Amino acid sequence: MMKTWLSRNLLLLTLVSLAQDAASELLYPLLPILLTGVIGAAPLALGLIEGCAEAAAGFTKLISGKSSDRLGRKPFVISGYTLAGIGKAFVVVATSWPLIFLGRVTDRIGKGLRSAPRDALISDSVDKAHLGRAFGFHRTGDNIGAVIGPAIALIGLAMLDGDVRAVAKWALIPAIISGLLTLFVKESFVKVSRVKAEKKPHPQLPKALKRSIAVLVLIQLTNIPDLLLLLRLHDIGFSTQGVVLSYMLFSGVTVLAAFPGGYIADKFSPRVVYAVGLLAFAAAYATLGLTQNHSLALIALVVYGLFPALTDGVGKAWIASLSEDNHRGRAQGVYQASMNFAVLGAGLWGGALWSKGEIQWPLIIAAAGALIGSITLAVNHQRRVQS
Repeated sequence: MMKTWLSRNLLLLTLVSLAQDAASELLYPLLPILLTGVIGAAPLALGLIEGCAEAAAGFTKLISGKSSDRLGRKPFVISGYTLAGIGKAFVVVATSWPLIFLGRVTDRIGKGLRSAPRDALISDSVDKAHLGRAFGFHRTGDNIGAVIGPAIALIGLAMLDGDVRAVAKWALIPAIISGLLTLFVKESFVKVSRVKAEKKPHPQLPKALKRSIAVLVLIQLTNIPDLLLLLRLHDIGFSTQGVVLSYMLFSGVTVLAAFPGGYIADKFSPRVVYAVGLLAFAAAYATLGLTQNHSLALIALVVYGLFPALTDGVGKAWIASLSEDNHRGRAQGVYQASMNFAVLGAGLWGGALWSKGEIQWPLIIAAAGALIGSITLAVNHQRRVQS
């Protein structure tokens, strides 16, 4: 029997992600201001925190993805969302950047625990022909939360006279809701029991899968953390409320484009959709690196909203389409972990240049890397079509 793409687990996990993203994205645009303005940390600390946090998530994903193929997906999903809430609690009470570092790392370890098992659980619940739209739907829910979070932050800043720390504490409410919702996720008993029954060594991941991961990781090495992007808006002259509102606008574009992007990837090719997303990235970062104009910066942020919409869910669907049932969790874990390690490198070089006063160059270098990546994927797709 053919599985419908909008399964119960997909709908529930989308709601879980929506609530968690509302918490994360309420906090995220406030974090650069909390770190550099309230606590007084340098931009290098910002890059270090985000890079190490993503690397911690990467290490965890390597373990959780593979383990979920044997032990089941649900325990990792529950513990991951719970740990993310604990990490956010550390961040909102922090009075020094090392405690924020601890909170972000804890939060990202939670993300590492849940991400690959959750995505494998979605893959388990949806037919392969519909993976693009399924992950696009999930990404849409993610980004609805990413609009709700900054909206709550704006309301809080208005109500509390710009008290960033007090508003940040509101993030704990949706984080708790997200953790509670995971209790209702249904485990994929059939697939897990079948994998457990296999006593064979883990099979090698397919060569096509490894090649795809390698290409995407090389591209990701130039993708500096979004926190530096928000810091750039502050540098251009945006107020705290302006930064939050701009981030909300960016997330709104992602909401509108994520599902259509996944649908088009199903119909045509994830490589083409991913390449278009990278073009949007390149255009946005180049503009933000060169302009001091508020209107141009806002337009660039709107264009940048297409990047996660056309790459995040599409990338996961791409990897899932190259994976078999008995290593789907491991494949997602290797892919997502590798991308996280690349973010660590990007965060370190980007933050280091920023701290030396070279504010434009990290953005321009990132734009060049995305442009090269887009051309590479487009050429690769053309060769596949011709062969």
